Amino acid sequence: MTEPIRVLIADDQTLFRDSLRLLFTMTPGFAVVGEAATGRDAVRLARAERPDVALLDVRMPDLDGIEAAELICAEVTDTRVLMLTTFDLDEYVYRALRAGASGFLLKDAGAPDLIAAVRLVASGEALLAPSVTQRLIDAFTGQPRPAQAFHKDLTGITDREREVLELIGRGLSNTEIARHLTLGLATVKTHVGRLLAKLSARDRAQLVVVAYETGLVVTERS
Repeated sequence: MTEPIRVLIADDQTLFRDSLRLLFTMTPGFAVVGEAATGRDAVRLARAERPDVALLDVRMPDLDGIEAAELICAEVTDTRVLMLTTFDLDEYVYRALRAGASGFLLKDAGAPDLIAAVRLVASGEALLAPSVTQRLIDAFTGQPRPAQAFHKDLTGITDREREVLELIGRGLSNTEIARHLTLGLATVKTHVGRLLAKLSARDRAQLVVVAYETGLVVTERS
């Protein structure tokens, strides 16, 4: 029997938190292992329970969701973080991904989308739609380059891997990359795996951040 996906829910709104608990309790294949109303409690519970996925609201008292995500990703490395927010703002997308989050989802998403998102993130994938990627590119090009980039350079990356990384940064899926570069899907997956290993990235979302911070993805400023 397959083990259920263990979920931690962190949100300061009791009604929304209760709704999520009911959703995951009633859905086969999931188990809620903790609930938190503050970012600090979310970190404490993540350390204690080591959930597969932590659902974190961006705006919480005591410690915001981005700061909580950063601590969880650094200290509980087998836990994936999915950010939930009412606010579709570029700064949150960028900060969440830099903190190590594997996905970003608006609270008005339907229950099937939320369930699918948690399953996707739990499997080790990143929930990063092209529309979110484009907003991230726009936000990144509109602000100063961080003093210390996530990765300073792309030393050790082959030319083909560099091409794949650029396309990941532009929001293309593996299938789209395969079509664009006239490669087999298995070959693209191999390149992505090597990029993750060489760049010490948790998942595809962090590869996107690498592509921006190294200047591999460049867009025109308006």
